Amino acid sequence: MTDFKVFDGHNDTLLKLEIFDCSPNSDEFLEGYSRTNIDLPRAKAAGFAGGFFAMWTPSTLEKTDFSHFNPNDPINFAEVKQEDALRFTDRLMARALRLEKASKGQVKIVTSADEIRTCAQNDQMAMLMHIEGAEAIDADFNALEVLYSAGLRSIGPVWSRNNIFAEGVPMGFPGSPDIGNGLSETGKELVSACNQLGVMLDLSHLNEKGFWDVARLSDAPLVATHSNVHEICQSPRNLTDKQLAAIAESNGVVGLNYNVGFIRPDGARNTDTALEDMVRHLSYLVEKLGENGVALGSDFDGCLLPQQIGDVNGNTRLIKSMQEAQFGETLIQKICFDNWCDLLERTLKP
Repeated sequence: MTDFKVFDGHNDTLLKLEIFDCSPNSDEFLEGYSRTNIDLPRAKAAGFAGGFFAMWTPSTLEKTDFSHFNPNDPINFAEVKQEDALRFTDRLMARALRLEKASKGQVKIVTSADEIRTCAQNDQMAMLMHIEGAEAIDADFNALEVLYSAGLRSIGPVWSRNNIFAEGVPMGFPGSPDIGNGLSETGKELVSACNQLGVMLDLSHLNEKGFWDVARLSDAPLVATHSNVHEICQSPRNLTDKQLAAIAESNGVVGLNYNVGFIRPDGARNTDTALEDMVRHLSYLVEKLGENGVALGSDFDGCLLPQQIGDVNGNTRLIKSMQEAQFGETLIQKICFDNWCDLLERTLKP
């Protein structure tokens, strides 16, 4: 099998390291850590070249146990105060910066597609910093400017809970993303501020009215870093054909989410989920978005994975399944790596 580098649209590894109280320099991550889906030794072995490293704030940190994490737990849908979210986001950003320093060149926080490509050539892990749910951002966008200076280049306006910017979608099954109101006036201003800075907007957890507001207001490609096909799995977290058509028209990208509840046609939280079901979503996305609009957005360390994926090593098995499904090497290369780089080249500003 040809070796493919993977740049991934979403992971929650920084959060897991924080929750498990790993060392500030993330020595466990650099040396090998069994409690996360990603660590540096496994990443290098699996061709994982990096990805969007998310910063998400649980509503009640003391009650968040990722060994038994259920995203539908009402605890994590409670409102988060801006000052609390910013404090926690600062902790995750600082963790990433310390990890980069401790890695002695093996890990690099990146802010451009060119840097991602260079890291892949040099066998470095590229970390593109992302906020999942913009509670850390104040209505005056002071925190946005500061976090941008620290390396932030991607924001999801909401996780699946409402905030001052927008309304998120629940994760029950079955359901429609057409639930709740669209962007608030502050949310519309956030779209403009991100466009001006060159910060990518991730629509993965946004409800349908908010999606269409962004589509109307944004001058950047539409992106869902970790979402799947609603026609196949009727989770409200997945995208309708109409949404996929808008993403295609904008030359945007959708990253395949590995969460079993967003893959399976029955929406069950069952890890006995076939890789063929994942490839079915990829095939449908390619049909609707074209070969340049499909990528991977695993949600490693933040979701319930198929047994055959397990951790970052599972990407090699997914790639094999793509080959068995007659995906050519050019298409696989695009899905695994090129399409995210090309999208970021069209979105981020120097």
